[in-house]
Amino acid sequence: EARLVESGGDLVQAGGSLRLSCAASRFTFEGYGIAWFRQAPGKEREGVGCIRSGDGATYYADSVKGRFTISIDNAQNTVFLQMNSLKLEDTAVYYCNADRPYYCAGSDYSTYFAKLSNWGEGTQVTVSS
Repeated sequence: EARLVESGGDLVQAGGSLRLSCAASRFTFEGYGIAWFRQAPGKEREGVGCIRSGDGATYYADSVKGRFTISIDNAQNTVFLQMNSLKLEDTAVYYCNADRPYYCAGSDYSTYFAKLSNWGEGTQVTVSS
């Protein structure tokens, strides 16, 4: 069964950095668009950003632009979310998902990925003051 596993979440102080990983098993990211989402307590799941495996194009939510970077390591079959200058409001469970590459084609990427149902367990990021 193909699956994605998120890892790397931790407790970090505001202003700090974390790198999350999204590892794929039983399939490769080649030909996919991969998105990161997050869900804070009491809030809807929201898009953080996405990357298109073919050309490496990325799109980010305004709230994380300039602080977060999504990258892909095809050799490791892993997508990373580098998070810098973390804020209290970044506290959430972070999820990744993968689907058609054209889902990651612009600022409306979250509309497409949000419709997916096969979300994993996510990884908890807690930012403290």
